[in-house]
Amino acid sequence: MPVELRKRKTAPASAPAPPPAKKKATNTKAGAKAKEKGNDTAAATNGAPAPAAKKTAPTKVAVGDVIDLEGFGGEIETQDGEKTTLKKLVDESDQGVVLFTYPKASTPGCTTQACLFRDAFTELTATGLSIFGLSTDSPKANTTFKTKQNLPYTLLCDPQATLIKAIGFKKAPKGTTRGVFVIDKQGKILAAQPGGPAPTVEVVRKLVGGDKADELAEKATEMEKEEKEGGDGGADDDDEKMDDEEEKEPASAEAKEDKKQADVAADVADSAAKLDE
Repeated sequence: MPVELRKRKTAPASAPAPPPAKKKATNTKAGAKAKEKGNDTAAATNGAPAPAAKKTAPTKVAVGDVIDLEGFGGEIETQDGEKTTLKKLVDESDQGVVLFTYPKASTPGCTTQACLFRDAFTELTATGLSIFGLSTDSPKANTTFKTKQNLPYTLLCDPQATLIKAIGFKKAPKGTTRGVFVIDKQGKILAAQPGGPAPTVEVVRKLVGGDKADELAEKATEMEKEEKEGGDGGADDDDEKMDDEEEKEPASAEAKEDKKQADVAADVADSAAKLDE
């Protein structure tokens, strides 16, 4: 019987080895951009000029500041209705401009202040400064004020208080702070100071080197004393108080007229009684 030869079992073929992992390709473009950005940052750190910050206008002027007068304070007008600006006033002056601010024309304190500047006008303008009064009054009110007090300088009308606000003398929410502002031909602020009637004149007097401080102070004291004795109130009047007083004036005039007529009637009655006797 023939012998059957058995075949050897072949070993199973081993699984093929996995192919070597491919290295991730680097993003050359991204790397180049990152490198470029890094270089820019380094350049900025090493002294490259940064973008200039936007300039903001100062909220309040101060002595020593040099301001650009182009458009500063907006447009105002004189008591005659002539349109003007602070720049134009400075350009037309010899050495600069003095603006004294007052709350309301023809009120006691403002009259005292205006008359003190009137009486010292020659002295205060001797060095070439031009003097102006500045308020929110109408041209009509300031014309009456100027004429009645015989003021030798121009009064400026600023009903919207644009210039008054720009030089720092606008009250909130409304009203004007009494004070004085002085600026030279180059736009340099020489004075910006609130104060009473006499102190505002004294500020200018010191700038021009005058020698009549005692005389001005004494005169201001006398005028304020006369106002108080006459029952007109103090120098530090405000708009609302003055408006109230103006409203009361017609009533007072009517009361006086009624009293006068009553006195006349009483005199007539007395005369008739004597004739009857």
